[in-house]
Amino acid sequence: MPESASIPLMYTAQEVADRFQRQFGEKGRVYRAPGRVNLIGEHTDYNQGFVMPAAINFSCWVGAAPRVDGRLAIHSENFGEDVKAEIGNTAAWPKTGWASYPLGVAWTLMQSGYPLKGCSLYIAGEVPLGSGLSSSAAIEVATALALLENSDTSMDKKSLALLCQRAENEYVGARCGIMDQFIASNGQRNHAVLLDCRSLEGRLIPMPEDVTLVVCNTMVKHELAANEYNKRRAECEEGVRLLKQVMPEIEALRDVSSVQLESHRDLLPKVIYRRCRHVVTEDERTLKAAKAFETGELAPLGRWMAESHESLREDYEVSCRELDVLVDIAGKQRGVLGARMTGGGFGGCTINLVAQGAVDTFCEVMAKEYEDQTGLKPEIYSLKAADGAQSVPVR
Repeated sequence: MPESASIPLMYTAQEVADRFQRQFGEKGRVYRAPGRVNLIGEHTDYNQGFVMPAAINFSCWVGAAPRVDGRLAIHSENFGEDVKAEIGNTAAWPKTGWASYPLGVAWTLMQSGYPLKGCSLYIAGEVPLGSGLSSSAAIEVATALALLENSDTSMDKKSLALLCQRAENEYVGARCGIMDQFIASNGQRNHAVLLDCRSLEGRLIPMPEDVTLVVCNTMVKHELAANEYNKRRAECEEGVRLLKQVMPEIEALRDVSSVQLESHRDLLPKVIYRRCRHVVTEDERTLKAAKAFETGELAPLGRWMAESHESLREDYEVSCRELDVLVDIAGKQRGVLGARMTGGGFGGCTINLVAQGAVDTFCEVMAKEYEDQTGLKPEIYSLKAADGAQSVPVR
C-alpha cells in the first residue's frame, strides 16, 4: 500500500456506520480486520516455515450495504477517492492503487465460484500505510467479510485467509505468503500465534502482561521493496531446486536444517546460500522464541531477535539504514527485551518488546535519538495484541 505520514485516526464502529450513511444515504453493516506485527519469523511464510505474528489494535473498517445496479461502489476515506466497477465487466477493473485490494478480493471471490451482489463499500483504515504493519491484508479481509455477508454466504477463517492471499498474489501481483491474511482473520486478544505456514495450524502464544509491543515507524519506504520481495522469493525457490539434487524429499526450505544446509552449501551460489541460511535459521529462532513465551523464560529473546535482525540485514539484505538505526538505539535502552525490524523490509517498522514500566522513557529516547541521527520524526505506537476480523454491531 502507498505510504502515509499521518498519525492513525482511530474509529469506532458507530462512527464508520455514520460516515457510511453520509456517503451513501442509507444504513450499512460494519466490519473490521486488524493489522499485524510479526514478533519473529520474517520471510519464512512463503517458504512454508514458521512465523509468530500478533494482530494489533489498528484496524481497517468497512461499511457495506447492498446495491441493485450490479456495481461495486467503493469510497476510500484515507484517499478521498471513489471507484465504481461493474460486476459483469472485470476486465475493466483497475489493478493498481488502493482500489486493487478490495477489487482483488471481489475478483477472487468470483473466480472461486462465490456469487457476488452489488455492494456499496466505505473503507477507513487505521493501519499506517506503507509501514509494514499489513494494511493490505486488513483491507482484504475486512472487504471479504463484507462482500460475503452482502452476498448471503460465508466461509471459514482459514479459507478466508487463503482467498485473500490469492487476491494479493494473483490480482495485485504481490507474491506474499499467508501470514498477514491468517493473523488478520484469526488473531486473538493478548496472544500472538505460532503459525505453521504449511499446515496452517496455529498455536496461541500468550503475551506477558508486563510486556508492551512498541512499534517504531521509520517513516520511509524505499521504492525497491516490491520488486526485491518477489526476487527474494524466487531466490529461495532456486535454493530448493538446487538442494533437491541431494535432498529430493524436500518441498521447501522449511524442510532443511541448518546442519544440512551447511553440509550442502557448495551446491549453492553465494547469494542463494545466504538467502537460504536466513530462512533456515529464522525458522529455528522462531520455534525457540515461541517456547520462551510459553515457559516464561524470556531472557534469550533479546539475542534471538538481534540475530534475526542481523540475518535480515546481512543474509537477506532487506534492512536499511533507518531500520538499523532504530534497532541500534533500542538495544541500548533499559527495559528492552528485544528489538528487530518487522515486515518485508526496506523501511517500515521495528518491533520492540518493552517492560511496561520503561515504555514512556523508551519512546522519548527513541524519538529524540532517531531524529538526531536521521533528521526524520518517527511515529511510535504502543500496541496490544488484538482479536481478528469480525462483523461489529451498530445501532
